[in-house]
Amino acid sequence: MIGAIKELAEEWLRLDRDATTREQIYQLLVNNEQEELERRLAPRIAFGTAGLRGPMKAGFACLNSLTVIQASQGLAAYLLDTETNVHHRGVVIGRDARHNSDKFAKLTAAAFAAKGIKVWWFEQPVHTPFVPFGVSELGAVAGVMITASHNPAQDNGYKVYWSNGCQIIPPHDAGIAASILRNLEPVTWDTSVVDEGNLLVESTYGLVRDAYFRAVSAGARSVEPADAEKHPTRVSDISFVYTPMHGVGLPYMTKAVRGLGLEENMVVVPEQADPDPDFPTVRFPNPEERGALDLAIKTADAHSIQLVIASDPDADRLAVVEKVEDEWHQLTGNQLGILLASHIFDTWRHLHSEIEKLAMLASTVSSQMLAVMAKTEGFHFEETLTGFKWLGNMALKLDERGFDSRFAFEEAIGYMIPGVVKDKDAISAAAVFLTAVARWRDGEGLTPWTKLQQLYGKYGHFEDANTYLVSPSRAVTDAVFADIRKLGTPHPTHLGKRKILRWRDLTEGYDSATEDHKPVLPVSKDSQMITCELEGQVRFTARGSGTEPKLKLYIECRAGSSAEARKGANEVLEDLLEEWFKPAHYGLRPA
Repeated sequence: MIGAIKELAEEWLRLDRDATTREQIYQLLVNNEQEELERRLAPRIAFGTAGLRGPMKAGFACLNSLTVIQASQGLAAYLLDTETNVHHRGVVIGRDARHNSDKFAKLTAAAFAAKGIKVWWFEQPVHTPFVPFGVSELGAVAGVMITASHNPAQDNGYKVYWSNGCQIIPPHDAGIAASILRNLEPVTWDTSVVDEGNLLVESTYGLVRDAYFRAVSAGARSVEPADAEKHPTRVSDISFVYTPMHGVGLPYMTKAVRGLGLEENMVVVPEQADPDPDFPTVRFPNPEERGALDLAIKTADAHSIQLVIASDPDADRLAVVEKVEDEWHQLTGNQLGILLASHIFDTWRHLHSEIEKLAMLASTVSSQMLAVMAKTEGFHFEETLTGFKWLGNMALKLDERGFDSRFAFEEAIGYMIPGVVKDKDAISAAAVFLTAVARWRDGEGLTPWTKLQQLYGKYGHFEDANTYLVSPSRAVTDAVFADIRKLGTPHPTHLGKRKILRWRDLTEGYDSATEDHKPVLPVSKDSQMITCELEGQVRFTARGSGTEPKLKLYIECRAGSSAEARKGANEVLEDLLEEWFKPAHYGLRPA
């Protein structure tokens, strides 16, 4: 093993021309730091449906200049093998404001230009949805966004979009990964193609910006961009606090709310307004994390404002907090998703007669309340696997079948307005939300919170008990799920006092509810995911995270009151921890 690691280190030193990362590996090799070299060099950082994401350190196992170049060369070669007119259609490249994002984006551009492929270059930091929108708007063959979303400051990532404006799905991920391994020798490190100009690199921000905001304006009223002028999106005055959480969201949110006539009503959290890759005021730059919105709430209290909205650093996720009487309530991702869906349904049906043509989507780990709403109101609902790569691609398929896909959401505060972009987008979702807030207030005398209670009264109360367990390793996670499957044949029949009414295992490919016992959703032996429906209107999904060392639990109960629903969800959580996941036994660490 020592010899193998030494060979990897020497190969790194041969290939790497970034002085900083080259020196890191050189010093580790000189000092014979075997364990750290092993962590840095093996295994190679894996390319999957999320692209690449990891800590910015030297080594093949991390994200750095060399692994970015190698990924770009592999992607370029794969595109040339699988797509048509690649050189002319080109690739859209964007980046956020994280450490090294600018450098990584320029190296990406250099790699594509070296293959003779046109580069549509965004000359300033952008929010992530701007890249897939640009792919669709420009007819590009693919898009690359350098971002790690809401990860810690030491991380970065390489996110790939296909020519349909969606995140890549199988088999492209495996195809790109294999192509990377065939193209490891760097062809160029020369970023002057961006810095000094090159005929293959075209500055593109202005070409895309206006079209994007026209689409945002149209999406706020559930109309086509061509009809936007007939349905203006200017709304009544609503005061709110906004935080971009040290990310790139402020200029995009400002322009979006200007289109609604609300720019003067937006108070920005000053300490978090400008991009800062160190995220100095938050422990984790994720609006879902405890304490992340404390400064925003403090700002709202200082201005006597009742509403806070927040985006994560790359502005693709949206969070909302509302002051109800004297207490601040942060809407869960499921709650905000249902509020947005209800507004889109109400506005869509006033403009269209065929309700059955409307389609909305949610991932399998998200609330079933949207499915109940769809069944009650008569529109089409579709469930997908976790992730907007699946939601976006399914929305396209539904549109091809004659549906009108208008909304999709996931419980992790992600919301997609398909008429704008086939990916989650905090900016377009915020425009829809603020339009909805004005309509609820002016037309119904309701706030978001009271509107939510109205929806619960109509469709039932849905409460969740979502959490996660930190796993020591992938092997431990696999062992936990293997032991659960052994609790019954062909599957366990009970959890606690509740009977299991449906068992769906997307790892093993079994669904007790289908005629042939085969799941409708895609099966993957490489990931762990089990969904159960229990007596008492409880449903849960347990899955191993694909990007973190976590085992995630999503539990939801439907009942006649919030208290009853919350009680049911918490009881199932307790049963899962006691009977199936046994943290002490397996060495799992609770959230």
